[in-house]
Amino acid sequence: MENGGGGGSRVDVPDDANEHCPGTQSEDAGKADACAGCPNQQICATAPKGPDPDVVAIVERLATVKHKILVLSGKGGVGKSTFSAQLSFALAEMEHQVGLLDIDICGPSIPKMLGLEGQDIHQSNLGWSPVYVESNLGVMSIGFMLPNPDDAVIWRGPRKNGLIKQFLKDVDWGEIDYLVVDAPPGTSDEHISIVQYLQATGIDGAIIVTTPQQVSLIDVRKEINFCKKVGVPVLGVVENMSGLRQPLSDLRFMKSGESGETDATEWVLNCIREKVPELLSVVACSEVFDSSKGGAEKMCIEMGVPFLGKVPMDPQLCKAAEEGRSCFADQKCSASAPALQSIVKKLIKTE
Repeated sequence: MENGGGGGSRVDVPDDANEHCPGTQSEDAGKADACAGCPNQQICATAPKGPDPDVVAIVERLATVKHKILVLSGKGGVGKSTFSAQLSFALAEMEHQVGLLDIDICGPSIPKMLGLEGQDIHQSNLGWSPVYVESNLGVMSIGFMLPNPDDAVIWRGPRKNGLIKQFLKDVDWGEIDYLVVDAPPGTSDEHISIVQYLQATGIDGAIIVTTPQQVSLIDVRKEINFCKKVGVPVLGVVENMSGLRQPLSDLRFMKSGESGETDATEWVLNCIREKVPELLSVVACSEVFDSSKGGAEKMCIEMGVPFLGKVPMDPQLCKAAEEGRSCFADQKCSASAPALQSIVKKLIKTE
């Protein structure tokens, strides 16, 4: 989103703007010659200009929040919300006071991943109260506002941005150590809005989640460039679903025959128990996505951003997310929990 006139980084220039865009906050917005034919021309011409008075209220509200972290992804389906949820669980279990803000307006999955489906938002004289998982882990999401979880949110950009602003301005987080913001994939209106509002309050930076294959990394490069252009530090990149890791005893085995496939799991496991029982403690590993070109780690070196680590694809982690619980609460997520803990410790150390 560079100014087409060559004037450096501009967060008030939309991605689809014409070259030499004067910026949405300029008095010439929607009126300059460069605005002719721009899809945003009418909105820019009629929108209020100048500093947003609500920014002052946002700064005052978030003055009690020590650290603010964005969780981003270039592409959907890479496990960004799963990472945001488990990062919040991990920080809370380290005795930090944590808030998790879900600004994925059209796809709010955070209530499900924290076991809070069906909960409602309550108001007090201090503002909107987060919904609490534990006394030190509060959550806010549009998912709590939907009468039916299957209802589609069909909103244009201005209405989405208005709700994000209201979340930041009206939610009473209290004194907390970390506010984790789970953003939708890509670099859209929601990202521009959250950056504009949080920069005034002091934002620590962004964590970007990806999968190893090039089709995902192409979009992550765009996300990194977005952060650089709008002045948001990249705290690091996480390579999620970095190969399948699963205990041999948890695998299912199928046997092909003339009549089709039949389940041979019990037969295989009984054979292993009788002949080589030590194999039951072996972890099976498989590359699900092509990482032959170096994956996220190589991309981070090329783009000069930190690499936080890899999280393997772990069916037990998927199950924990489905059940809305922490993967650190027991020993079931033996493949993914240590990797996530290592990333969180690395992140805390860089704060």
